[in-house]
Amino acid sequence: MKNRTILILLFCFLNTACFAQAVRSLDYYLDHALKNSPLSKDYGNRLIANLIDSQRLRATFEPQVNAVANNNWFPLVNGYGYDAILSNGAAFNDLVNLNQAFIGRKNLRAQYNGIRLAGDSLSNEQKLSEQDLKRTITAQYIVAYGDLQQLNFNIETNKLLRNQGAILKRLTENNIYRQTDYLTFFVILQQQALQVKQLRIQFQTNYATLNYLCGIFDTTSSELTEPDIPIQYSPGSSTSIFFLRFVTDSLLRQNDMAILNYSYRPKLSVFANAGYSSSLAYQAYKNFGTGLGFGVNVPIYDGHQKKMQEQKIHLLMNTNSEYRDFFAKQYQQQIAMLQQQLSSTQSLISEINDQIVYSQGLIDVNGKLLQTGDAKISDYVIAINNYLAAKNLLTQNNISRLQIINQLNYWNR
Repeated sequence: MKNRTILILLFCFLNTACFAQAVRSLDYYLDHALKNSPLSKDYGNRLIANLIDSQRLRATFEPQVNAVANNNWFPLVNGYGYDAILSNGAAFNDLVNLNQAFIGRKNLRAQYNGIRLAGDSLSNEQKLSEQDLKRTITAQYIVAYGDLQQLNFNIETNKLLRNQGAILKRLTENNIYRQTDYLTFFVILQQQALQVKQLRIQFQTNYATLNYLCGIFDTTSSELTEPDIPIQYSPGSSTSIFFLRFVTDSLLRQNDMAILNYSYRPKLSVFANAGYSSSLAYQAYKNFGTGLGFGVNVPIYDGHQKKMQEQKIHLLMNTNSEYRDFFAKQYQQQIAMLQQQLSSTQSLISEINDQIVYSQGLIDVNGKLLQTGDAKISDYVIAINNYLAAKNLLTQNNISRLQIINQLNYWNR
């Protein structure tokens, strides 16, 4: 008997665990979205590639060693063949070449700065893409959470109406209320049941969209916790990632100008080789040797290409400044507009809460009078409709408030 009781309790526990609905938070979806985002992985790989470019640049200015083999034989058959004076009959060149280019320290630093600034630009783009993703996921989570709140509220309201409907039916059967009164209430009850079904479909759709955006394959529904989204305040234009991209772009253009100037300076390179070079015409076994040399490249005239490149870089710098100034004005205007919307929404929520208190009180009074047959069905229906309208309006404005905070945080990070 004791063992049987334990088995029953264990079965009940397992059954409850299996059918318990999962509770998920906003952080759960943000973590999965960032983890599953191919764009985030793409930026990560591009940043690694940028480090490889820096290593390749360092390797470019190290001594370059190459093995070169050029072997040719031009036979004469019965006096027919290439002119021996031109072809030498044969040519064998098997060499190991070593080349070393010399570059100034400032020029090399400018090359490295270009790669580093390109990495900074990629890093900033990665942060912007993650910020866009977080805003999108948060916005969708808020929509799904709002649908769930409305669904739960309407389910509770539906239960309340069914309880009152049972009382009204009994009073109607006792001829306290007319049949038409009961039918009027029954229509409201049916409408409420349809509203619950509609809200359930709406929640399932937006919940599935949330999973889709996060790369989560899940056909079940989960309970969503209230999103905890504290307001983040602007760190200032100097540290905001929206402005850092303009700073980085300006530094890149300045560095391009420096690299352009260095490219027109004289260049020195030296080379050395060793190996076998022979035409086999005379004492071929003695044609092993070595060679040394150097080269100097001094730019003199290129058709004013440098000046044209400088003009292009200046145009890019001016364009970047125009975008930066225009964005700064829009940025301040956007922040001010969102703060005004948030203040108005919070004020409206306070008024709606007061309205809900009055509507709830009116429902309670009419509900008590309904049980004694002293309430008009029309008055009770009006009170219910007013309460439902106020609660739905409250949910909509709470969702709007969270969406505004999400937008503010997006611009303030």
